[in-house]
Amino acid sequence: MATPRHRVTAATAQMRSVADSVADASVWSLDADEAGRTLVELTRLEAQVAALKLRVAAHAESVDTRDATAVWAHATRQTPRTAKELVNLAQALEAHPHTADALAAGHLNLEQARVVVHAVDQLPDTVGPELTAQAEEHLLGLAADHHAGALRILGRRLLEVIAPDLVDAHEAALLEREEADALAACRLKARFDDHGRLVGSFVLPHLHGAMFLKAVTAFAAPNHRAATEGAGPPQRPTPERLGRAFCELLERLPATSLPKTGGTNATVVVTLSYETLVGQLDQAGVILDTGHRISAGEARRLACQAAIIPAVLGTRSEVLDLGHQTRLFTAAQHLALALRDKGCTHPGCDAPPWRCHAHHDLEWSNGGPTDLANGRLLCPRHHHLHHRHQPTKPGYHPRT
Repeated sequence: MATPRHRVTAATAQMRSVADSVADASVWSLDADEAGRTLVELTRLEAQVAALKLRVAAHAESVDTRDATAVWAHATRQTPRTAKELVNLAQALEAHPHTADALAAGHLNLEQARVVVHAVDQLPDTVGPELTAQAEEHLLGLAADHHAGALRILGRRLLEVIAPDLVDAHEAALLEREEADALAACRLKARFDDHGRLVGSFVLPHLHGAMFLKAVTAFAAPNHRAATEGAGPPQRPTPERLGRAFCELLERLPATSLPKTGGTNATVVVTLSYETLVGQLDQAGVILDTGHRISAGEARRLACQAAIIPAVLGTRSEVLDLGHQTRLFTAAQHLALALRDKGCTHPGCDAPPWRCHAHHDLEWSNGGPTDLANGRLLCPRHHHLHHRHQPTKPGYHPRT
């Protein structure tokens, strides 16, 4: 290595030499007090070295035309992103000399310095230089007693300390900008795989994310899942339970409230034979209007409750009946069934009315009318079992 000409280069070489001299030194003889003090001093030394490194990095970026950041990242095996973030912080510290001095003195660590610089830079333009300097000094004072996480929270409340009269307008502007950014970042990606699933990812604004989680969590709640899947010990919602809850949420969306596409509401059309719909035949797969397939039992279950349209075909594939959503019981009919049945009518089930579906005794697909005499309440679990397995004997089974 060439003989150092600059004192920073010489000091760096000396520090490397000192570090080399203790690289293999045993620390077993350090008692608890001395070990603790040494850790504190090493952390302060680390901050001082970081401050010096950032100063040199900012200088190198300003005088080196070869893209000093990329060269530095390659030589030290840092990711380019990490090196660029350090250079950005170094350049920001040039505009915050008090924070740079505190870091160089070892009075705060690198992460605290990031927080202080970011918090001060986020102050509105209406805050003048004098108040900005006051804000920086305030945070540097707090850094003596708070780690970076706590300091970040305190940094968000800077205006309450230095300019309380500006807080409301600033908070409103921040919220509006945050909401606009969140809406611009809103995304939904989805694709069908080869295993009967839709997979994807999404990004939602805070408001809509909260609405989504509230709705899904309600369907994943232990009491609701017990009513749907059977009694058992209460269990916290897991990704699997939340996924099933999302499916139930989609099944319960009223199609009449959805925007129209191609002249009709966004409703799934299921194509199946008459024999399959009434349970006399199980097709290998029932075709949706999207081109995908579901089982015959799933189609029968949905035809009774969910907002789908069964397109029933005869032996020559002619359309025998294109069902309509009036097969669903109305809200008034649900209320009347609740007053009459007082809950699930499956023998031995005590699910309350608000957890139940309205079920046709004589299947709607087999000519059964949508009226109270042909309806009764079944909880989701027993309603599902009715359509998935052997149908129960038709007839009204009141609660006793």
